[in-house]
Amino acid sequence: MQTPGEEILEIVNRQGIVIGLCNRTVLHSDPALIHRVVHVLVFNQAGALLLQKRSMNKDIAPGKWDTSVGGHINPGEEASAAAGREMSEELGIAVDGMELLYTYLFANLRESELVTTFRCSWDGHIDFNRDEIDEVRYWDVSKIQAGIGKNIFSGHFEQEIRKYLELMGS
Repeated sequence: MQTPGEEILEIVNRQGIVIGLCNRTVLHSDPALIHRVVHVLVFNQAGALLLQKRSMNKDIAPGKWDTSVGGHINPGEEASAAAGREMSEELGIAVDGMELLYTYLFANLRESELVTTFRCSWDGHIDFNRDEIDEVRYWDVSKIQAGIGKNIFSGHFEQEIRKYLELMGS
């Protein structure tokens, strides 16, 4: 049953082919149903990675440090468009030329997501969404690696950074 005003998202198979529509609540409580999300890893010129500390009001990973930007891909929306939209909504910035890195399946006991990850560089002002984010900060990648498994980061982010470091050969 759909709650009025609740987000409707696409159900996809492992290849990203749309097989139906469903509301967010159901998708976030049934790992058999896969939905599409986008992540953006935002680096500064010094090579530090911007992380966001999730609001304590979030239903998933409240108070945990997380990927620079992340969000659902709307029905019919391209991943690159979703990445740009989420950058604007979450950080108040627009970046041209985001680099597509990879797509992977994230699954836990709660949900399954087909994640498309982009990378970009940003050294300008950040006007983050204070309803969703408590803080943003650039982290040295070695400090991130040292914090993995210590209940600092969201489970989503820990899988994301492992995937990224594997790609980079770190």
